[in-house]
Amino acid sequence: MIYWDLFLAFFIPNIIGYGGGPAIIPLIENEVVGHYGWMTSQQFAETLALGNTLPSPIATKMAGYIGYEVGGLGGSLVATFATVAPSLLLMLVALGTLYRYRESIKVKSMSQWVRPVIMVLMAYLTWSFLSEGAAGAGWLHTAIIGLASALLLWRFRCHPVWAVLLGLVYGGLLLG
Repeated sequence: MIYWDLFLAFFIPNIIGYGGGPAIIPLIENEVVGHYGWMTSQQFAETLALGNTLPSPIATKMAGYIGYEVGGLGGSLVATFATVAPSLLLMLVALGTLYRYRESIKVKSMSQWVRPVIMVLMAYLTWSFLSEGAAGAGWLHTAIIGLASALLLWRFRCHPVWAVLLGLVYGGLLLG
């Protein structure tokens, strides 16, 4: 029964909440503190503070931690799944609808407009990474790592993990 309660405690806020992790935190608090009484307000606030110090989305971190505290490893898995399930379900419905109407002129047109948008977003992300790398390590080191990575990937057809690992080694030895 505890797994079902954990599922509901995290699924309902994520299905009715709008605006991402920070917007659903009060809804999760209402379930965890108010409805089920698994934590006090102080414990929830401490969990929220701890979750904010770690990378990744806040709602999944809190779900994993609270689920573990309440129901062990199984509780952690159930609570985390309940947090991502609404987005997963919505994505499956949307993809199913797009697949069903894939021959439609409107869907084909929409797909043609999505590609350039994704290209621009990826270019912006690349520029952001390049700028941050250059600001932190300098343009020379950034250029060396970038050129070495390009050479490994395109010329020698190495797996990307090797480029990343060699970049980490380079950074650790020369920049650390």
